[in-house]
Amino acid sequence: MDRPIVSISPNNPVFDLPIYVARDEGLFEQAGIEVRYQAKYSQRNASDADPFKRLKEALFEQGKADVYNLCEWAGIDRSEKSARGAQVLALRPAVGAQAILAFDKALQEPRDLAGVPIGINERTGSHYTTLQSLEGVLARGDIAIEHVGVPERRYQALKEGTSRAAALMEPFISLGLKEGAHLVDVTFYRGAEVIAPHLSPEQRGAYLGAINQAADRIMADFDRYKHYVTEQTKG
Repeated sequence: MDRPIVSISPNNPVFDLPIYVARDEGLFEQAGIEVRYQAKYSQRNASDADPFKRLKEALFEQGKADVYNLCEWAGIDRSEKSARGAQVLALRPAVGAQAILAFDKALQEPRDLAGVPIGINERTGSHYTTLQSLEGVLARGDIAIEHVGVPERRYQALKEGTSRAAALMEPFISLGLKEGAHLVDVTFYRGAEVIAPHLSPEQRGAYLGAINQAADRIMADFDRYKHYVTEQTKG
């Protein structure tokens, strides 16, 4: 019998790592479903400010994908505004932290960021966590953010000096520290699985079960799987 197909809209490798592992180690097959990516993460537009013009949201809203993941706040935002009736199926921890990095030695702690534009991607984890992290230290009017785009663009802007500070996730946190940047602030947050309403309870359970098994394997031996993440920064 043919297995039901669950189509995935791609996200950053740090978020999609459990999907890669579940796919490549046959966990989806064991769960009785077939999972297919509908595009490559590299095909996205790197600077779209409108969330619904971004690759993963656009594929989902067009009915070309059934599932995608993103941060918890963004998952709630997209589900509320979805024309397709998106639902938040589950919450999960993000694989990596979100940090504000700088090469500028004048920026050493969160209060130094007053009035300093911080590079973010509009309505994503970098946006929400920046506000959450700084609102306990700075007055709201002193928190400055600017839309720069995906993590690669934010890190490049940081290196080129067009952004004095940027909110970044792994592997760009580690890359930045390796190349001389320093941490100004760090926080953690949860991810969300957004799913199409037509998937049956059995398909949802099979998908999540395989993802959870993959997460257990990653936690038990991260070194075995880290190449999926580090390939984004060429090691």
